[in-house]
Amino acid sequence: MQAFRFPKRFYLMAPLLFYLLSALVLGTALLVVTSKNAVNSAMFFLISLLGTAGLFVLLDAFLLAAVLVLVYAGAVVALFLFIIMLLGMKGGERPPLSHFAVLASVVAAAILGVGVLSFVKHGQITASIADAAVPATGAVLKSYSAQLFTTYLLPVQVVGFLLLIAMLGVIVLSKRFEGMEESK
Repeated sequence: MQAFRFPKRFYLMAPLLFYLLSALVLGTALLVVTSKNAVNSAMFFLISLLGTAGLFVLLDAFLLAAVLVLVYAGAVVALFLFIIMLLGMKGGERPPLSHFAVLASVVAAAILGVGVLSFVKHGQITASIADAAVPATGAVLKSYSAQLFTTYLLPVQVVGFLLLIAMLGVIVLSKRFEGMEESK
């Protein structure tokens, strides 16, 4: 069975796609932190995960992209939303950020900026476009995915059903029982 390869013209477009997906991931990650509505933050987190999966596709890591979408974007974000429902937050509003949190984020951003500038100045960012056009090989991931979907298919399905049961349990527990409050 021959591995899937993108056409050559795709690899010429890969740097542009990388920058677009990176901007999408960084922008939505910033919106996750700054959004006042917790449900909106979860949706921005979902978009950020989908952008990260797109970056994995650019690296020819299709299994990692699929696992990221299925496990994190599918299950974890859904669980976040159910936890928000369970907590019964009115409209998903969060308390405003404290001055200490804003100061800590500015300091962390400054340290990150200094690190990136230092890496650009002294690091090894000298790859040419011809080097970037060489696709990565995924022989190890190919054998891992073959085992995951043949030998270990039953445990993967059991974990999926357990996540489904957990989500249904959260829905049932988050419901408000009107009759129970009147009997007290």
